[in-house]
Amino acid sequence: MSHRILETLMIIAVVGSGIVGGVFFAFSTFVMRALDRLQHSRSIAAMQAINRAAPNGWFMLALFGTALVCLVLAIDSIVHWGHGGSGYRLAASILYLVAIVVTIGYHIPRNNALATLDPNAAGAIVEWSRYSAGWTAWNHVRTATPLAATVLFAVALRIG
Repeated sequence: MSHRILETLMIIAVVGSGIVGGVFFAFSTFVMRALDRLQHSRSIAAMQAINRAAPNGWFMLALFGTALVCLVLAIDSIVHWGHGGSGYRLAASILYLVAIVVTIGYHIPRNNALATLDPNAAGAIVEWSRYSAGWTAWNHVRTATPLAATVLFAVALRIG
């Protein structure tokens, strides 16, 4: 891969992982706390609305477009091991992809289950408490990994 293409992909990775990490950061630091302060039926309804709005073109492009760039950068890092920050690129790519695995393996199934919950049903408050606690804990992982990837991609860009 040419240096110019590699540099362009790393810039895309820095921006994309920063955007995605920032979205997850918002949920970890204040969105979920705000939802937890509402009456549980309103929290559930609000999160259901957020989960319906989230899979839009711009967010999917940032989330999965960055994942695709990370896959390309990871492969290039392995192929060109030892050249211009390849270790940083590989580590950053893996960190970002951890967030994708957590999203697909943990968050999406829980969001889908929440979508079927009647906010006013008996026991909904228990379900919301369980959902919010686990969802938020794993969201901290989804926050830390792309933000760490952002830093490592920036270092790799500087070295390379």
